[in-house]
Amino acid sequence: MKKHPAIAVLDFSDIPVGMTATDAMLKKAPIALLRCGTISRGRFLTLIGGTTASVEESLREGLFWGGESVLDHVLLADVHPQVYEAVLGHRNPGGTGSLAIIETDTAAANVRAAELALKGTPVRLVELRLADPDLWGKGVSVYQGELHDIEAAVAIAVPRLETSGRIVRHRIISSPHEALIQQLDASTHFGVSELLELEGEGSS
Repeated sequence: MKKHPAIAVLDFSDIPVGMTATDAMLKKAPIALLRCGTISRGRFLTLIGGTTASVEESLREGLFWGGESVLDHVLLADVHPQVYEAVLGHRNPGGTGSLAIIETDTAAANVRAAELALKGTPVRLVELRLADPDLWGKGVSVYQGELHDIEAAVAIAVPRLETSGRIVRHRIISSPHEALIQQLDASTHFGVSELLELEGEGSS
């Protein structure tokens, strides 16, 4: 359940500027600092939440102080509950159906993709990865649902991001293998994956 009606995400290319802009945002309006800190490629990522008016006011302040160091940003005035939980690090595994994987060149763009996909279709957001060191500043999200809904989610989110100039890569897996689903239940991160014995492998 979301605690704040609105959130904003700012992706800075410069760590000192990112910290300074974040400080200015916190001083500008009564907002909650959901998360902030350094991410890969020397970037700084800030997530804030609060009322729509407060988040809008703080975002303007962040954009002012961030200047050319702001790589990307997004404001979600009425954030979808699944997106809110996902930006805080929560996962939603354990389902069935087709998969869609969306990769973007910034974290903010992937948050935008998730909001578009979830508000436009009944798909489920399994995972949203924004700040992993091995992602090099990219965002990755995974969705699950009926194939026609998955196709619709991609058709809604991807063109909107591409129109805004973002680099987007995506794929749909209509009938994922059971082993892939099992791995997805843990994470898409290689470091937490485990050995899965598959039937029919044969033995010596």
